[in-house]
Amino acid sequence: MPRLLLINPNTSADVSALVLRHAQNAAGHLAHVDVVTARFGAPYIACEASFAVAAHAVLDAWAGARAAQQAAGQAPYDAVLIACFGDPGLLALRQICPVPVTGLAEAAFCQASRQGRFAIVTGGAAWEPMLARLAHSLGYGQSLAAIHTVAATGAALARDPLAAQGLLGDACRAVAAASGAASVILGGAGLAGMAQAAQAGVPVPVIDSVVAGVQHALALCGTPVAPRAPLGFAWHGVSSALAATGA
Repeated sequence: MPRLLLINPNTSADVSALVLRHAQNAAGHLAHVDVVTARFGAPYIACEASFAVAAHAVLDAWAGARAAQQAAGQAPYDAVLIACFGDPGLLALRQICPVPVTGLAEAAFCQASRQGRFAIVTGGAAWEPMLARLAHSLGYGQSLAAIHTVAATGAALARDPLAAQGLLGDACRAVAAASGAASVILGGAGLAGMAQAAQAGVPVPVIDSVVAGVQHALALCGTPVAPRAPLGFAWHGVSSALAATGA
């Protein structure tokens, strides 16, 4: 059975537990899912500074998980999913990871773009320019119809799911009508499981980024990854596990 590693780039154990539960439900009997939580950084990623630190935390978390596997004599994971709708550290982790890597945003963009132009609904106003930049950098800029952010962060929305579902449903309906998008992505690890409730009254599919992430990661399992050459330098001041990925 394939094994999927989720990396939560923020320090919230509650978010890790939430995303793990929904990811394992999405994987069903097709895969075993584990999660690792960032050792350092922000409790919830909601700005450029926390995003930058989260990229380091992703590399650190993967290196730690890899070292633990090697110490236990276990086989590597079959794929890695960055469990943040923003994919901090995505390209950097691909540079050092020997198995396929994707993130919630990349996976959701890929799924949504098959249906045409898509819109995004997420929590936290600072995410709008960050997600627009990410969509363009990953090649989905022309497919992005609109981004709608609600004031509350994903963490705040996750604390009151019933209130969040109404707010997010209204946002999905509004952005679908205004943008003419063929689908709406409900993005965020903290919003896992809310897409089904938000779907009511929305005339286009509402995509759960966690479900899309798991599906995409499982599809990548077994995909050959080119051998990674050593980076050719020694890290300084990082964890010993991450340092081992350098020279």
